[in-house]
Amino acid sequence: MGDLFQPTHLLIIFFVLALFIVPVIFFLLTLQHALSKCAAASRTMEPGMVWLFLIPLLGLIWSFFVVMGLGKSLANEYARRGIPSEEPAPGQPIGIAMSVCNCCCWVPILGALAGIAGLVLWVVYWVKIAEFSRKLDQPQFAMPAPPGV
Repeated sequence: MGDLFQPTHLLIIFFVLALFIVPVIFFLLTLQHALSKCAAASRTMEPGMVWLFLIPLLGLIWSFFVVMGLGKSLANEYARRGIPSEEPAPGQPIGIAMSVCNCCCWVPILGALAGIAGLVLWVVYWVKIAEFSRKLDQPQFAMPAPPGV
């Protein structure tokens, strides 16, 4: 039986962890930036709260709160700025599906299929949130006052 803590084993473990952790960090940065672009009055959660996603096991449950909070915050900010949205809670349907698939990864029979679906939905959700966030970067145009004001 070999020693797990040999330098080559540690190097392999480091690269495998980096392969998974680095994309997750960039994903969470995208979510944090999207939330920070929302006015404080529009937010349903603070931008830094997305990092609780990294806590093992809690992250599975917390992902539902992040998806719902971010969707509601984006909807509030879009309404505040008068930006039309094709979804009542931007990104929420895909995000909920992603979170459900991630939870189902732990079910023995569904694990592999749910893992693949969760990974695909994770990428789609990430892209959608980045798009919704970019809409908040566009210059705001003054809304005309309603007649009779």
